[in-house]
Amino acid sequence: MKIQALSLILAAALSVAASAQGQLPMPIPEPPRPAGQTDMVAFAAAPIDTVRVGFIGLGMRGPSAVARFTRIPGAKVVALCDIDSASVARSQEILSKAGAPAAAGYWGSDTAWRALAERPDIDLVYIATDWKTHAPMALYSMERGKHVAVEVPGAMTLDEIWALIDTSERTRRHCMMLENCVYDFFEMNTLHMAQEGLFGEVLHTEGAYIHNLRDFWGRYWNNWRLDYNREHRGDVYPTHGMGPACQLLDIHRGDRMTTLVAMDTKPVVGPADWERLKGEKPERFLNGDHTMTMIRTANGKTIHIQHDVVTPRPYNRMYQLTGTKGFANKYPVEGYSFEPEQLPEGAVPDHEDLNAHGFLSAEQQKALVERYTHPIVREVGEVAKQVGGHGGMDYIMDYRLVYCLRNGLPLDMDVYDLAEWCSLVPLTALSLENGSAPVAVPDFTRGAWRKISGYRHHYK
Repeated sequence: MKIQALSLILAAALSVAASAQGQLPMPIPEPPRPAGQTDMVAFAAAPIDTVRVGFIGLGMRGPSAVARFTRIPGAKVVALCDIDSASVARSQEILSKAGAPAAAGYWGSDTAWRALAERPDIDLVYIATDWKTHAPMALYSMERGKHVAVEVPGAMTLDEIWALIDTSERTRRHCMMLENCVYDFFEMNTLHMAQEGLFGEVLHTEGAYIHNLRDFWGRYWNNWRLDYNREHRGDVYPTHGMGPACQLLDIHRGDRMTTLVAMDTKPVVGPADWERLKGEKPERFLNGDHTMTMIRTANGKTIHIQHDVVTPRPYNRMYQLTGTKGFANKYPVEGYSFEPEQLPEGAVPDHEDLNAHGFLSAEQQKALVERYTHPIVREVGEVAKQVGGHGGMDYIMDYRLVYCLRNGLPLDMDVYDLAEWCSLVPLTALSLENGSAPVAVPDFTRGAWRKISGYRHHYK
């Protein structure tokens, strides 16, 4: 029996028992690690002097990634694939304008990508297709000896998550999710401040994906994204909020998520968007307009995640940190607040004139950021702004991927980050479908979360 199906059966059977026992979390099966495999925590592959890349999916996200890779030292675009030959041609033009050689092209069917993954002259397969194809393509590519970088979310079910973990562990190939928001300048600088101890002990983090997609629905191939919201309930796009929140809390680097509870509103705007786009009312529309998730960790920390892609709320990834000695907030206003003794002498003007009930002044915040700019931002921040991609964070994401592969370093995000951040998709559905019952979050590292203490980027 498949793990996801078993989870659903367990959820239904245990929901009443959980209520009777004070809402104990629904247990979710954790399959044992196959014999002969070891974990991928802090795994580093052999260095690759020139990272040869094949791109699958050249619709919305793929072409800009191709363009960025022409600007990354030590990267070479070898192959391009899309169902639509015109999309391949447009990306070939990107290479030509950048002075790069033409890449091998694949198109014409929904299996053309397999020939790309089978090429012996590719080190990294970069997947930028729809959500439903991410895991199958990543699995196939790792089985053929390739490292994999896959767009978000990297997996949509527990079956897919465990398959990606087991395949990565067995093949000893990286499986990294392309979560760009962890490379936002504010997020990176705040993470650096947290690692330097400015916030004291970080107790609570928040994140979200709140983005009205009304003007974008029609741009998704075969309406796959709105259709997914119609057919599924829960936080179906959690990783932009989860990534930064989990890095701040050292998830699977000394702590791990243990329990999750989700709540949602009824669907109102979502079905209206469907009717406006398709010209007919949907027979059903499962996903609520607004979904909220609360998570507790083994060390007693909490995370709050939200999802809303239909209401007219302004764009917001939440990004909030509450520590014992400080606070950070990105939306709707960027700001920091600290206990005065947390800031070293000379770190900000008017050091003793900090108001714990308000943010630092603009002058104080500027001085703070200048002192605690993340080393990676210092290194490539200006180049990233020039190349672009969500203000530069896309470039830093791709640059760091290639940098780590070239230098034989652990990647900034591993297969367990993918698993943990994507697990909200199936686990929030289980919680919602059982009256917002608590759900246990599996230990996707199978005990390896204690191996290292604290999240850190690696450098040569």
